[in-house]
Amino acid sequence: MSEQQLSLLRSLIQTRSFGNATLQFLESLLLSKDVTSSIEVRSSLTRLLRSESLSVIRSIAAKTLHEKLLVLEFFVRAFALVGDLQSCLALRYEGLVLREIKSASCQWLQVSPVEWLHFVEDAVHNGFHAVAEKACENALSCLANNDVQKTRSDADSENLKDVVSEITRLRNCAMASVASRSVQMQAVEYLKKKTKEPQRLDLLHKDKPCLASTSFRNGIKRQNMRKLYEEKKSPADQVMN
Repeated sequence: MSEQQLSLLRSLIQTRSFGNATLQFLESLLLSKDVTSSIEVRSSLTRLLRSESLSVIRSIAAKTLHEKLLVLEFFVRAFALVGDLQSCLALRYEGLVLREIKSASCQWLQVSPVEWLHFVEDAVHNGFHAVAEKACENALSCLANNDVQKTRSDADSENLKDVVSEITRLRNCAMASVASRSVQMQAVEYLKKKTKEPQRLDLLHKDKPCLASTSFRNGIKRQNMRKLYEEKKSPADQVMN
């Protein structure tokens, strides 16, 4: 991938060309037979997309809901192409939450139970348990407070129960994983602290020796110096003394 191609992609994003043509161009940049080159290309494209997506999302704050969702969808697909699952999931979640917020006035925006389930499954399976836990709580809250659920048929209600049950199970898995990781981190920090403590004690002993021990050693030194002085005195000095 040349600098010119990278600049062209940046230009397409900055001029708000959020269509299939831009995604196809992005996909063409990822084609490489060389593994090393492929990794470098994906890394460069990921950095560019992260930088540009932040700038674009800030700039559309005053845009319509439809425009915001189109931009989010574009970057979700772009991040999926370059393999940046974290950014992809983060923007998918933003899109779902945005739709739920606006669904009070536009019912067609409402996120279906299956959509929530698919998102949670993707988050859990890819190891983003904290995101999955948050999404589960949001999903269960939205499904419980949704008045539309009251008008469902018996078959639909049964399907909804299955979805809620699976989301609850995945939430518990995510919570257990987050808690386990927290315990592991605490254990690591504890071991690091314990490893450093003996070093600190050694330093303290070296820097601040016991005063009684020092006085005792100094007394022995003075006594030895006195004996040495007595042995070196001449016979005349001894007679005079």
